[in-house]
Amino acid sequence: MEWGEYKIENLFEKLKTKTLNYKTADLPNYPTKDYILPALTAGIQNQGLNNYVPNENATILERVISISANGANTGATFFQKNKFTVLQDAYAIDVKSEIISNLSDNQYLFLVAAISKTIYGNFAWTNKAGWEKVKKEYIQLPIKNNKIDFEFMESFIAELEAQRIAELEAQRIAELEAYLTITGLKDYILTTEEEKILDKFKNIDLKELNITNIFEIKNTKNILSKDIVPNSGNIPYLCASAENNGVSTYIIYKDELIEKGNCIFIGGKTFVVSYQEKDFYSNDSHNLVLYLKNQKITRSNQLFLATCIKKSLSHKYSWGNSISNSKIKSDIISIPKFNFEEIEVFISAISKLVIKDLVLYKDKKIELYKKSYKNI
Repeated sequence: MEWGEYKIENLFEKLKTKTLNYKTADLPNYPTKDYILPALTAGIQNQGLNNYVPNENATILERVISISANGANTGATFFQKNKFTVLQDAYAIDVKSEIISNLSDNQYLFLVAAISKTIYGNFAWTNKAGWEKVKKEYIQLPIKNNKIDFEFMESFIAELEAQRIAELEAQRIAELEAYLTITGLKDYILTTEEEKILDKFKNIDLKELNITNIFEIKNTKNILSKDIVPNSGNIPYLCASAENNGVSTYIIYKDELIEKGNCIFIGGKTFVVSYQEKDFYSNDSHNLVLYLKNQKITRSNQLFLATCIKKSLSHKYSWGNSISNSKIKSDIISIPKFNFEEIEVFISAISKLVIKDLVLYKDKKIELYKKSYKNI
């Protein structure tokens, strides 16, 4: 590839914008009903678009290049694809129309990299990257037949993006492979015993049991969210949410308020039912914990019974009629007529059926990667 050197002012022009008399401290950093237009300031977070202003009186720009002219990040350059305006300590430039029009995203990104390589780090707080200085700088661009090779810019950035996506996908596949290995889920072939239990399940009868015959039921302790520091430790802090298995965050708190894990957790106000393997904290004393009585306590049979509880009682409880310790003690749940050994086999079979497509997808992707590297 041949390269040519070009003075910035010969390729780009600074765009004129109306002066907006807003103070950054008075502006929201998220869109509101009236403040909907992203405003450019000197910064690198969110590409310098750290505040929002009204559309009224603003010069609305899009698909241009922005440059920070002040602060610790003076000279920071970005391609602004969407609508924005300039607020302060920054400005916008674009390629002169006589050079080329209708640049693609990839071509803009290549030009941004070329400008950044020249100016970013070469200016400072006391030597600001204003247009009058920046326009005198030179950048290097690919050329073909003594002309700027915009086609190369397009293909080069497209190839980089394709490589980046491929690397991310390869990383995810590797993480999936490691997870399946650790959890023992790589094997999706059903055993004879598992096939038999699935056949049995098709015509199995249900039995009804009072929930207190199976579980010891307790209310959890109460830790208000205002009293915790999110992400301060490694013990789950549970709320009555269906998301993330009820885990809101991980904290460190008083040891005497820890609930023992390996139990079924019920969100008292929402009737969210989950299996909690590890010890945890609870956000509300209305929440319930159910501990198996006189049975072999395993992850599989807890998951099985949690599902039975959910299916048996979800029609009964809601936000307006929440479950309680006293109410649940009179509840009857329906359970397939499996013994606990059969439950283990059944859950193993279901896990294999669920994971099968994922394992096959992973294996196919790994084989494709192997062929790709072999052909390089």
